[in-house]
Parts: sequence; C-alpha cells; structure tokens
Amino acid sequence: MKAAVCRKAGKPNVLKLEEVAKPSPKENEILVKVFASSVTRGDVILRKIPHIIFFPIGLIFGFKAMKITGVEYSGEVEEVGSQVSKFKKGDKVLGTTTGLKFGGNAEYVCVPEKSKKGVIALKPNNISFSEAAVLPVGGMTALFFLKKIDSMKDLNILVYGASGSVGTYAVQIAKHYGAKVTAVCSKGNMELIKSIGADHVIDYNSEDITKTDYKYDVIFDAVGKISKSSSKNVLKENGKYLTVKYPTKEINEFMEILCDLISKGKIKAVIDRYYPLEQIVEAHTYVETGHKKGNVVITVETK
Repeated sequence: MKAAVCRKAGKPNVLKLEEVAKPSPKENEILVKVFASSVTRGDVILRKIPHIIFFPIGLIFGFKAMKITGVEYSGEVEEVGSQVSKFKKGDKVLGTTTGLKFGGNAEYVCVPEKSKKGVIALKPNNISFSEAAVLPVGGMTALFFLKKIDSMKDLNILVYGASGSVGTYAVQIAKHYGAKVTAVCSKGNMELIKSIGADHVIDYNSEDITKTDYKYDVIFDAVGKISKSSSKNVLKENGKYLTVKYPTKEINEFMEILCDLISKGKIKAVIDRYYPLEQIVEAHTYVETGHKKGNVVITVETK
C-alpha cells in the first residue's frame, strides 16, 4: 500500500510516499480502508521533533514518533480481529491514531477497537469522508475545553484564533449551547466566521482585544497565542480562561457528542484545502504557514 513515511525529523520534504506492507489486524484491532485523512498543526509539530528525544516526551504525554503520519482518518472497515465486537466489515468509521506509530496518511490503517489514547466511531451518514476525517482532533479539542464550563447559556465567550480547526468548532459548539460568541481572526476570515454563527467578529490586526473595556465570561485561546495575564483586563472577576496550550484527552463520549451534533446539522467541518496523498509534502508546507482556515484534508484513493 502507499503511505506517507517519516523516517527523520525536519522540514516537510523529509516525508516520502512509499510502498509499504499492508497491515493485518490483531485480535483486538480493526483494519480500515482509508478514504480521507488530514494534516493538522499537531502533525507538523510531531514531524519536527527528532525521534531520538521522543522517548522522554512520550513518557510525559504518551506520544510516539509516527513512522506513517496522520492522526485523523475516515474510511470503511475491511477486516476485524476475533475479539472486536462493536464494529463489523463494511462499517463507515472515523477516528484517530493517537499513540500509534502508523497513522492515517495511508491507504490502510489498523487501529484498536478500544484505546487509552485514540478514539473510533461510526461515521454519520450525512457527511462525506472528508468532513468526517477532520472532525476528531479539532472537534474534540474544542469540546474538551468548553466542557470545563458548567453551562454556556447566555455567557459571553470570546474565541481567539476562531478561523483555525479548533476555533471553527469552538464557535459552533459554544453557539449551540447558548453562548454569545465574539470571535477573533484576521480580516480575510471574518465573513467565514460570521457564516458559522459568531455574533461578533474582531480583526486582530485592527483591534487589540486585551485593551478594550468589554469583559467576557470566558476567553478561549484556540491557537495558544494569548496568555491569561494579558487577558485578565477583559475577563470578568469570576471568568474562566481556557487555552490549547494545555494537554487534552480524547474521549469516546466526546466523539459521540460531536457525531450527534454534526448528524443533526448543528455543527459542520470547515475545510480549507484538499490534497491527494501524493501531495503530502505540499499539504504539510501549507499547514506550516499557520494560515489555514479550518482544516486540510488528505484524500486517499485505494485500489
């Protein structure tokens, strides 16, 4: 099978499209024929970390150097192990390869039915494989942090970095749960963010939100670029500051919530660009610019 292989850390051109052995599922694993995957900011970070220092990092965060890249995927179950009970051949699924060495930027991927780090779920029928492939990471990250709020109803929530993958999901999730959302992004992305439900949109190049008189109940830094100390002037006395700088945890319950929301049309995936698997280097190069809007999809055609 074809796969995007990463044998050393470095720039995007360290990634090579290679022919590798098609995996076979163990008794607790599922073999998925991949139709779509993605390139995330996390994939870029993982690619840059030298494999020799991954061991101590892995002990802390549970990461592994990925020989085949791609943390997200969607596709069709082709084979299941003898101990797999929830999924069957032919099921349409989506999920993550978190904690595994072999990711979703490939024609096939093997994933455990139950994992302490990654998730897998049935794909909602009303979305494409491309939309499904970019739901887990950005969606679960946004939901993980927003779930720290007891109730979002009628709260004034500011989402900083609203045009990224996490930000676009955060805006929609917060709106669904009744919040009044102010989104911060670049001028070129303002109309996009309005279209997904933001009540107010601020261009960060023309207005410094940390120096306004308005105060928010919640500030969610969806890109890791504003600190709690710089936000305190616009945060209410008992307000909550959230940031993606802190680790998250992938939870199957959260994945099910997201699938339910997207199946009911309450949220949607924002997709910036599509690249075929053969253009994995170009996809990484683009994501590394830091200017992607929402998500970047890798399309996979299997024989």
